[in-house]
Amino acid sequence: MNKSLSRSLGFWLLLVVSLAATAVGGWLISGQIATMTTTLLDGTATGIEVYVGQSLVVVGAGVLAAGIVGILLTLGLVAARSLVPTPAPAVAEAIDWAAEAEENRAPVDTTPAPVDTTPAPVAETAPESDVVADTAEKADDAPSVTRN
Repeated sequence: MNKSLSRSLGFWLLLVVSLAATAVGGWLISGQIATMTTTLLDGTATGIEVYVGQSLVVVGAGVLAAGIVGILLTLGLVAARSLVPTPAPAVAEAIDWAAEAEENRAPVDTTPAPVDTTPAPVAETAPESDVVADTAEKADDAPSVTRN
């Protein structure tokens, strides 16, 4: 994976969502704290503004924390990517096809193969009458379905 972070969709998505979560979390916290402060100081605070406001501040703090963690992850990715060296581009050399063809040629062997001049042994053959008798006995032993 030889891709820069500036061309990575995941990197930009992490950065944008983290910034948005940080902004929304900060807005929730500051809005609820401001509302609770003004109503409590005026003496006009209701239970909904006080108790629901506290819960919304906790939710806003969670969203703000998630955004901050995302921003820190983005910075960590940038730092880690800067530590990884980029490989140098390989320089391709021109291929000399003539030199390669000369290296791959196999030497041709022009010497004739030796010829075997020893006579082959002669096998003894059985008389023809024994061969005919053996095949007749075998024909009797065979099942009747296979007889001709």
